[in-house]
Amino acid sequence: MPLMRAFFRMSDFPLAKTLLVGISGASGSGKSFFAHKLQTLLAPLSSIILSQDDYYQDLAMLSLHQREKVNFDHPDAVDFELLVHHLHFLRSGRQIEHPLYDFSCHTRRIETASAGPADVVLVDGILIFCHPACRDIFDYRIYIDTPLDICFIRRLHRDITERERTIDSVTQQYLQTVRPMFWQFVQPASRAADMIITDDAIFDDQILCVRDHILKILE
Repeated sequence: MPLMRAFFRMSDFPLAKTLLVGISGASGSGKSFFAHKLQTLLAPLSSIILSQDDYYQDLAMLSLHQREKVNFDHPDAVDFELLVHHLHFLRSGRQIEHPLYDFSCHTRRIETASAGPADVVLVDGILIFCHPACRDIFDYRIYIDTPLDICFIRRLHRDITERERTIDSVTQQYLQTVRPMFWQFVQPASRAADMIITDDAIFDDQILCVRDHILKILE
């Protein structure tokens, strides 16, 4: 039987105008898929999804060669100050203009995107539980535990088809930074999760469980 561990600590959830939900896990674990499925099930509540990926530091001051050598799987690669600032704004019921990241050249786009206000804000990212201020701002934290071989296959397909990467570059990055940083930062941070999902074969049941719990919190 697939293992699903859930820890529902109702006293940990302060009453807030907007509920902030963090969804973490390895790259390719299914975070974005989970977030979009959950968003659909939360209707008619209003909800938005923010991606940690859009909050990578802007590296426009570096050459493309230098950018390609940056460790994007280390917490220092993320502009957590801006992300936490935006989450405070969203929690108070305000709208934000968040950055959009261009993975083909590792810089922020000139344009931004509007988000909020919303009843529920879903944030997905590999490192969102590694930064104390970011981790602690969430009312509810979900960690998706997917085998790393599956994660790598998904990441390889995504980066080639969506981010104009080559097989060699994706594989090299995975071996040099993605996998080591997972064991150093991402996996240990799973201890902060309120719920750990360990088998994506029962995603539908687990998403419904999360949806029901969020609705209970918002009652």
